[in-house]
Amino acid sequence: MTTAEAELPLKKDLARHLRAGHPWVFRKAVERAPNRLAPGAIVDVTEDGRFVARGYYDPHSAISVRILTREPAERIDEAFWRRRVARAVALRRELLHGTNGWRIVHGESDGLPGVVADRYDRFAVLKLYSAGLTPHRAAIVDALRAEVDGLEGVYGRDEIPRDDDDEGGAAAGRVLWGAEPPERIAVDEHGMTILVDVRRGQKTGHFLDQRENRRMVRELAAGRAEALNLFSYTGGFSVAAALGGARHVVSVDVDRDAIALARENFRANQLDPADHAFATEDCFDLLARYKKEGRRFDLVVCDPPAFAKSQKAVDAAIAGYASLNRAALAVVAPGGLLVTASCSARVTAEQFTDAVKEAAYKARVDLALVRETRQPPDHPVSLQFREGRYLKCLVLRRAS
Repeated sequence: MTTAEAELPLKKDLARHLRAGHPWVFRKAVERAPNRLAPGAIVDVTEDGRFVARGYYDPHSAISVRILTREPAERIDEAFWRRRVARAVALRRELLHGTNGWRIVHGESDGLPGVVADRYDRFAVLKLYSAGLTPHRAAIVDALRAEVDGLEGVYGRDEIPRDDDDEGGAAAGRVLWGAEPPERIAVDEHGMTILVDVRRGQKTGHFLDQRENRRMVRELAAGRAEALNLFSYTGGFSVAAALGGARHVVSVDVDRDAIALARENFRANQLDPADHAFATEDCFDLLARYKKEGRRFDLVVCDPPAFAKSQKAVDAAIAGYASLNRAALAVVAPGGLLVTASCSARVTAEQFTDAVKEAAYKARVDLALVRETRQPPDHPVSLQFREGRYLKCLVLRRAS
């Protein structure tokens, strides 16, 4: 589609945030909903008859239109998708080094709202988070083929989330182009090997946004005897800690398949899983038991799934972070480190820090913030899209 199929007038005084660069038009902001307009239709958003922006329509989402351009002369055709993918790839070439696993396209912050594409060695995994992108899938796949060097296949993991969902979890997949991906794809993260299951793993198979934090944990683990990785998934932080020098690492997750792959990841890095421990258990239950037993760790990593899936859930999420970190602090040895993260976009950095502060107060523990990190360069954040600032990670040292 090269020209708009329909015009969507906005309610009065609601165009300002679009002109400022925000990429979403909510259903309630539209003056008149179009009749029988198909998902993916290109529409012009207007105010008082004047062009504001152009995007694709999604009748199934609370976000009716996701903005693709604010230039009235810019056509939404195959060349458009290729230009945007090319721009995203150029940013990664400039800023990203030391890995063959990276995010190619990061949705709104790359000017392609709803589009996520990750590279795992010679394969790209594409997730489309809106029904409005379905008609444009072929053009996006062609753009990935053209602009990403060395690909052998593009695998689709489409997901149409709930209206209030951040990104969603696992979704069924299929080959969109090229070869079928292998059962395990080996990804090199700064010299650490991670085996990724792109078919059944969460998101696109791996949490690439924590890559630099895994490297940080590898550095922090030097000289630390006991490490605990909560919500360990496939053991990325666990392997990093072991490679960094932690003599014994405990990995905890409720997902049996993830724990099995964590063991494989230890072996892939020439680490004997028998020297470490793996628990398929609820993290809260395990922490309660360890507290009762008096177990203490020199390094604890706490990287839970998103606690706030909607704005209504923010207060409960903040309370949840406080409760979780209080439980984690109970097993951090004096002088030990807590590396704690939040991937809830709706919980701000200040709210997350306050939750951890509340946890320390209730646990009667003195903490010093020694490092604070955000998203890596392949997960950029548009300054006009604060919702994209989702990842927060704090490194805290417990007083001796």
